[in-house]
Amino acid sequence: MRRRTKPPAAPLPQRAGIDPVRLRLPADHGGSWATVRDHLVGRYAAAIGEGRVDAMFAEGRFVGADGVPVAADEPYAEGRYLWFHRDFPAEERVPFEVGVVYRDERIVVADKPHFLATTPRGRHVTETALARLRRDLGLPALQPAHRLDRLTAGLALFVVRPEDRGAYQTLFRDRRVRKEYEAVAPYDPDLALPVTVRSRIVKERGVLAAREEPGEPNSVSRVELLERRAGLGRYRLVPETGQTHQLRVHMNRLGIPILDDPLYPVVREDGTEDYARPLRLLARVLEFTDPVTGEERRFVSGLTLGELSTRGPVSAEGSSGGN
Repeated sequence: MRRRTKPPAAPLPQRAGIDPVRLRLPADHGGSWATVRDHLVGRYAAAIGEGRVDAMFAEGRFVGADGVPVAADEPYAEGRYLWFHRDFPAEERVPFEVGVVYRDERIVVADKPHFLATTPRGRHVTETALARLRRDLGLPALQPAHRLDRLTAGLALFVVRPEDRGAYQTLFRDRRVRKEYEAVAPYDPDLALPVTVRSRIVKERGVLAAREEPGEPNSVSRVELLERRAGLGRYRLVPETGQTHQLRVHMNRLGIPILDDPLYPVVREDGTEDYARPLRLLARVLEFTDPVTGEERRFVSGLTLGELSTRGPVSAEGSSGGN
């Protein structure tokens, strides 16, 4: 098997904290692509229109490894690398800043606000924690070690140098990071806490909400009550696994869905973001042994959920309390 050579470095700088798209021209077994344009029209016209592809050629948006714009009529060459920047979707700015809890030459621990995606995906591209941090900190090589849901606030770990990324990603893959969350949800005096919830969670592509189904459990969460007031409780959630929406699904299963959750128990119709009503879920603590230095690390979010503060006197509960 022929080994593919390492692609050249991108000749285009990032734009708004986003890397250019790298494209390697594939083999043309059918002989249908006489020019570079023929291939790119066939590849992208359905998504953006043939006219837009031609306009990008006219604007010099497609470049080769030398950074020189590629002409539409250049002969097709299998294996050639091209780069270009996509047209970014129009995005409303999320009106909250990304905090930095810790930074050194290897990692950045950020306090991601509610409503801000961790990484570019779908309609969220430049309005993401990754793009903002790259721009604000001047760290174009910054990459996430894991992903925090867009509607969840709190701690997210980013890696400064590409050579270190694998080591920190492996911590999350191998479940060697202890995560602790806080949530605000209804208080149920009949629910005995603490409790460990185990279930099988399935998340289908294109379906907003995950679901539980019979079978071998693939998700485990511990739920503890921290305090209660006027029908609401503040909970500590400690996941042992990392299924999509796991904590939200498990809280809903217990009959205490997280406050202002747009998916559980009922999927809310898409509409304008209500920044005054975020999902009351916070990634509060990250603990791990640093894979590079061997140092024990513990980071605590500077954000708070705050929902209980306006609802009367606090009734403190120990982690074993449930009455």
